Amino acid sequence: MYKLFLPNEFVTSVFEITPEKLYQLGIRGLITDLDNTLIEWNRKDATEEVAEWMQIMKEAGIRIVIASNNSEARVKRFAEPLEIPYVYRAKKPLGLAYKAALEKLELSRREVAMIGDQLLTDIFGAKRLELYTFLVRPVAESDGFVTRFNRFFEKRLFNVLKRKGITMWEER
Repeated sequence: MYKLFLPNEFVTSVFEITPEKLYQLGIRGLITDLDNTLIEWNRKDATEEVAEWMQIMKEAGIRIVIASNNSEARVKRFAEPLEIPYVYRAKKPLGLAYKAALEKLELSRREVAMIGDQLLTDIFGAKRLELYTFLVRPVAESDGFVTRFNRFFEKRLFNVLKRKGITMWEER
C-alpha cells in the first residue's frame, strides 16, 4: 500500500527537472501542482525563474498542464500570462483532474509525469493512474489550513518510508 505514496523521485525543486532528464524517461508532458510546488501558496504570480523554467520546457517540446485544488481565479492568474493550460478545483487525489489534464496534454499516461509537493494529494492521485512522479520539497515553510492538516499525516508516511530504507531529500 505504501507504494502508492512513494514518488519515483525526490527533487529539491522543479529546477532539477530538465527536458533532457524527461526525454531519457520517455516523458513528453508534465502535470504540475501550483501552490508550494512552483511558487509559495501565498504568492500570486510566477517568479522569473519559474517562468523561465516553463519556457525552457515548452521550447523543448514538453507540454505542461497545471492541476491545482485552488480556485479558478488563483490558478488562472498564474497560468494565463504563461500560456499554460490548467485544471482548477482539481480535488486531488481524485482521478478526474488527472484525466482532464491528460486530455489537455493529448499524451498517454506513460508519457506524462506529475510534479507536486504533497504525498497525500499529488503523489497518491498520480500513482493511482500509474504516472511517473516527482515529489519536490515545498517552496514555502508555511502552508494553508488544509495543507497543514495533510502535512500531519504526511510526516507519518515519511517515517514509514524511512523505516523501509527509502532515501528522501534529507539523506542526499
